[in-house]
Amino acid sequence: MEIERKFLVEAVPDDSGGRRSSSIEQGYVAIGPDGTEVRIRRRDGASTLTVKSGGGLARVEEELAIDDAAFERLWPLTAGRRIEKVRHVIPTDVPGVEIELDEYRGDLDGLLVAEVEFPGEDEARAFTPPPWFGVDVTDDRRFKNQRLAVDGRPA
Repeated sequence: MEIERKFLVEAVPDDSGGRRSSSIEQGYVAIGPDGTEVRIRRRDGASTLTVKSGGGLARVEEELAIDDAAFERLWPLTAGRRIEKVRHVIPTDVPGVEIELDEYRGDLDGLLVAEVEFPGEDEARAFTPPPWFGVDVTDDRRFKNQRLAVDGRPA
């Protein structure tokens, strides 16, 4: 189960010390009408295939490691449904909770979205975002990665 909140961000904070960054290529093999998705991702040389249920605060997520050959065979099936981003992982004061700040590239260049994953729904609802977070878009389907990959940047 994945429980996360998502926020727009105006600028990468200067004081995000201790952050780790990595490049991500991500494409969608299939997207169901209910938001269920099958995606492939390559991050720091490691490839995965992920299946997620529809959107919202909590959803089912299963991730499987795949080799580079499988990634390369599946990648053409994602044409027209891809995103590129740099993910900055920023520590928080909450034990076990990190901020994943996605800085999009390509057609989505300039879009910044922060995601925070939680151990439970109570923790997610109680979370007070830092001042540099913008609008909460957790329930706004336009900001799901699959929609960004298909529809582009929301107006």
